[in-house]
Amino acid sequence: MNAPVKTNIPSLAGGGQVMAIVPQTFEETFRISRAVVSAGLAPSALIGKKTGDDAASAVAVCIMSGAELGLKPMVSLRSFTVINGKPALYGDGLINVVRQSGKVKLLDFGYTKYSRRLLRAAGVLPSEEDEKEFPGCTEEAFKALSEDERAGGYCEAERLDTGEKKTVIFTVSDAKRAGLYQENSTVDKYVWENGSKVFKKDQPNDAPWYRFYKRMFGWRAAGFCLRELFGDVLGGIRDEFEAREISDADEMRDVTPHTPPKPPAPPSPPVEDAEVTDVTDSSDQQADEQVVDGASQIDASEFFQELEEALSGAMDDATIEEIWTGLDPEGTFDGDDVNLDIAHKIKQRRLAQIHPLNGG
Repeated sequence: MNAPVKTNIPSLAGGGQVMAIVPQTFEETFRISRAVVSAGLAPSALIGKKTGDDAASAVAVCIMSGAELGLKPMVSLRSFTVINGKPALYGDGLINVVRQSGKVKLLDFGYTKYSRRLLRAAGVLPSEEDEKEFPGCTEEAFKALSEDERAGGYCEAERLDTGEKKTVIFTVSDAKRAGLYQENSTVDKYVWENGSKVFKKDQPNDAPWYRFYKRMFGWRAAGFCLRELFGDVLGGIRDEFEAREISDADEMRDVTPHTPPKPPAPPSPPVEDAEVTDVTDSSDQQADEQVVDGASQIDASEFFQELEEALSGAMDDATIEEIWTGLDPEGTFDGDDVNLDIAHKIKQRRLAQIHPLNGG
């Protein structure tokens, strides 16, 4: 019987401090990015339909963006999203970055019914000096506020290094004015049915500002406050929901090219002096083409608006292609490369919204 073979295998040691792997070079960053993609840990909102090194490149950019804000690689992947090709932080990611900076002495935010102290710190009510000079002005100003102006999100922050303080509120009135918040459990809105956009009444209000209003109000107030007080830490990064609202507003801009008005035609000569000529020469044909093109531009504006409205509710590639085929921009702008290119850009913007880093 053979004796067991002894091997020099080191024993497992307990204890030790757990430390994150933080790459120091681009090659190390890309190596980690490939591992993340291979493990299936890359967020789908970040890589879209990319695979291989294309997906790893998106992950690497996310890790490098987070490194500039002091975030470790895996924390960056959990904190960042991409809106219209620009990085943005989730609401809690924005707050996390500021807290990790080591420059925060005080950071308190949330949703509340405002006290007079908080409204005074935010500059809504008169200061203590004004109250001393005009007794009763604070209470008078408070009574003048509506219920929607007395509740909402707040953020109070103070820097450790400079001692600067900032108090920001984002009221229910502010949110309603911006079109963000509706209190009703049902709303009238467009929904998709069988590939078509249909306007329906009394649909469930599934907006984040209705379902998670306390968190949304707190995050919005914190976003405004922290970007002003800790601009050096955040470097212009916005939170996810504000970035989406800005992107949606940009999408509403008119992209229809405007053609300058044509100069009036010269007056016709008197009938007795006019000569009979061939009216089908090339210059007249070009003028006719310009008139047709001018009409096409007018029709294009309505077509682009219809195309944007139809695509705004599409949430997948198949629905976008179905809408595109149904409206048939190629047939509508046959021979009109300028307007056809605009239609393609509208389509690509919608694809970029549902696949942020995979579009344009």
